[in-house]
Amino acid sequence: MIDRLVAFLRDRFAEELEKAHFASGTVTKDPERFGVAPEDAARHARFSVAAAEAKVVLLEDTVTPYLGTEGEAGRTAEYQMRLLAAPYVEHNDYPHG
Repeated sequence: MIDRLVAFLRDRFAEELEKAHFASGTVTKDPERFGVAPEDAARHARFSVAAAEAKVVLLEDTVTPYLGTEGEAGRTAEYQMRLLAAPYVEHNDYPHG
């Protein structure tokens, strides 16, 4: 289950990062079309990409290295992974059980 959940999260986070890059490029090229000021579009674009990148780094650097380890570090990593996965529980590919 844990390996499937990690793979699931990697897929979702890769999708989110790709969408953030695409959306930021689209909105910053023509912000008026979306009814936002250019500086607001640029700021939101940077935020969206940074938020998506942060999830990838959090999973890869602070969660997956400790999954399956004994003690508090392993328990904390599994808890963090489940928190990261919580928003996706309704996703069709979510690995239940």
